[in-house]
Parts: sequence; structure tokens; C-alpha cells
Amino acid sequence: MTVDLPALEQTAAPRAALARWPRYARPVLGLALPLALALSWELVVALGYSNGRLVPPPSKVFETIVALARSGELSRHILATLWRVGAGFALGVVGGTILGAISGYWGLARRLLDPTVQALRAIPSIAWVPLFILWLGIFETSKIALIAVGVFFPVYLGVMGAILSVDRKVVEVGRVFRLSGFAMIRRILLPAVLPAYVVSLRVGLGLGWMFVVAAEFMGASEGLGYLLIDGQQLGKPAQILAAIVIFAILGKLTDWLIEIATEPLLRWQDAFGAGGGQ
Repeated sequence: MTVDLPALEQTAAPRAALARWPRYARPVLGLALPLALALSWELVVALGYSNGRLVPPPSKVFETIVALARSGELSRHILATLWRVGAGFALGVVGGTILGAISGYWGLARRLLDPTVQALRAIPSIAWVPLFILWLGIFETSKIALIAVGVFFPVYLGVMGAILSVDRKVVEVGRVFRLSGFAMIRRILLPAVLPAYVVSLRVGLGLGWMFVVAAEFMGASEGLGYLLIDGQQLGKPAQILAAIVIFAILGKLTDWLIEIATEPLLRWQDAFGAGGGQ
């Protein structure tokens, strides 16, 4: 029996192209819903079914964004918010990863730390604001600390839960091969924890973007949260919606960056979603 290799290659090429299509189509499909909603509301206002005073049409929101960009205010506010989110995210990830790994790997530490961490997690974000202002002042330190608190808890829970959910049989195999503690972490625990860790990073980043709004309510003179407050106080709904749209765009872009950066680490996964699902 002979196999015609060129024929196999010809049939494999279209299949590879079909497999790659969902990867490139996802960004386009993701834009379909918000664009459809924006166009629908633009038509509603243009046809006179709404005056667009409280909910301006997308064209008015776009004009506001362009005006802020031309004046130089937009870049200043975006950079201030990005700096706060980036610094708070870094601190929260470091703290959540270290304490989550300790609690997950060491039973005694989990029994000591986890009840307190779970109690602190139940405290609303706004409740930290007066305390941080009293402790750290009204400037950048208190804002970054509040964002770090928001990022910390999902990362801590993700790391600890991932370590605790590692299959015991896999760990026993490592012990049979007499792996040291460091080798056990590097060759068994780390690959098993990585998928859940990436998810916890993305959840933590999302909470970081949510907490930055509360942080910028604390006497900020710049930042996208300041634009929200300024638009509310001056009765500018287009400015409020412009800030919300920019929040959404920046949040999605930073989430996409995490997804792209961690993709090589998860290439070994043979998961349902790895091929785009169905």
C-alpha cells in the first residue's frame, strides 16, 4: 500500500487554513455586537425617537474623544490611569502570588492565613478609601494601594486553589522519582497551576480597572476617573460616556496583552478551547 504525500499535503492545507480562520475572525466578531449597538442608537437619535441628551449618540461621544485628544487632556488622563493600574497590578500580583503559593503548598500557613484573607476579601472596596487616605494621604500612594488590594484577592485565590487542585497521583509520581522540593514545583506544580494562574491574572486585572475608578475618586486631578466625576459635576454625559468607552478599550487591550504574553506558556495544553472551540 502506498500513500501519496503530495495529495495529503494538498488536503491538509485547506484544513490548516480553516483552523486558523477562527483565530483571526475572533477580533472581528468581537466588534460586531458593540458596533451594532452603537449604530442602532445612532439611528434611534437620528430618526428622532430620542433627543440624545442624557445618552448621546456615538457620533457625539466620538467628537468628545477627538476634542479631548486634540487638547492634550486625553493622553494626560490615560497615562495617569495606566500608571496607577500598572503599579497597583504589579504589587497585587506579587503579594497574591507569594501568599497564595505559601497557603496552597503549606497546610499550616493556609490554616493561619486563609481565614483572615477571606474575611478581608469580603470588605467592600469603598470601605478602604477613608482608611487609606488617613494612613497614606490623598496622593498616589493611597490610590495604588487600593488598586493593589483589588488585584490581590483573585490572584491569591487563583494560585492557592490551583495548587490545591493538582492531581495527587501526579504529585505521587514526582515523589516516586525522588524529585526535590524545587524540582517538584518546577516540573509538576508549576505546569499544573499555570492555566488557573493566567485566569486569575486576567480577573485581577479586570478588578484593577474597576478599583482605579474608586481610587481616582479620592481627590484626583487627572485620570479617567477624574473625567467621570468632572462630566457628572458639569452635566456632560458625552464626556462620561467617552471615559467609559476608553476604560473599556484600555481594559480589553491590557487583557489581550496578558493573553498574548502567556500563550507560549500554555501551548502544551490540548484543551477544548485551544482550537477555538466549536
